[in-house]
Amino acid sequence: MFIGEFQHNLDEKGRIAIPSKFRGKLSSGAIVTRGLDRCLFVFTAGEWEILAQKLMALPMSQSNSRAFVRLMMSGAVDVEIDKQGRILIPDYLRKYAELSKETIITGLYNRIELWDKSAWDGYKQKTESESDEIAEKMKDLGI
Repeated sequence: MFIGEFQHNLDEKGRIAIPSKFRGKLSSGAIVTRGLDRCLFVFTAGEWEILAQKLMALPMSQSNSRAFVRLMMSGAVDVEIDKQGRILIPDYLRKYAELSKETIITGLYNRIELWDKSAWDGYKQKTESESDEIAEKMKDLGI
C-alpha cells in the first residue's frame, strides 16, 4: 500500500528518488505512464497487470474507450530503481506532466502519482476548498 505525500527534486537527467517507504514494493520494477490531471501514475507490475486487463476489456468500438486505452498504454514505460533509489522518467512523460525540479510524490494506495509541485499545490488548494461539495457527492457512490 502506498500512502503519504513527499517532495523530492527531479535531477537534470530526469531521475527522481522514490521515498524509501515505497521502494520495497517497487524493488522488482515499476510501470510509469501518463496519469489524469497532468500527473504521472506509477504502478507495481502486479497493479499494472490488473489495470491493463481492465483496459483491454473496454470496447474498441467506443471512441472514449480507445482514447483512454491509448493515453494509458502508449505512454507506459518499465522503470527500475537504481542503487540510489531513483527511477528515470523519460522526457516525453516529464513534458506531459510538466515536471520541473520540485516534484511531489503521492501515495494513493495502489499507485503513486508524480506531480509538478506548483501543479500539485494548485490542485490541492482547489480540492481542499471544494471538499464539502466533493464529500456530498461521495454519498452517491456509497461512501
